[in-house]
Amino acid sequence: MSIQDIANALVAGCREGTERANLKTLYATDATSVEAFDNGNGREAHGLAAIEGKHDWFESAMEVIEQTVSDPMLHGEDRFAVIFEVTAKDRESGAVIPMQEVAIYTVTDGKISREEFFYQAPPS
Repeated sequence: MSIQDIANALVAGCREGTERANLKTLYATDATSVEAFDNGNGREAHGLAAIEGKHDWFESAMEVIEQTVSDPMLHGEDRFAVIFEVTAKDRESGAVIPMQEVAIYTVTDGKISREEFFYQAPPS
């Protein structure tokens, strides 16, 4: 797959709610996911199982009310960015939280090998 194909497939999966399938088909087994801040579990998750664990945590903690996903923006032959805008409800507190983040994906040997998320610091 070309980087454009990978980027388009990732965005389509996010829009359609098939992110789990994306993990299995688009990501390298040793991929790394990097958060902007340590939210209690460290900033980096290494390996597909750890990235799936991040998805498990988010799905158990938050209910997505609304989500928009930009078209992918390519940067050279190995990276692309996507902007996510999400309104989610914290399952524990019931608080509705608007979120916006930029995700940068690096592709190596036809698979996503790294994802990095940029967003504002959570309220303290």
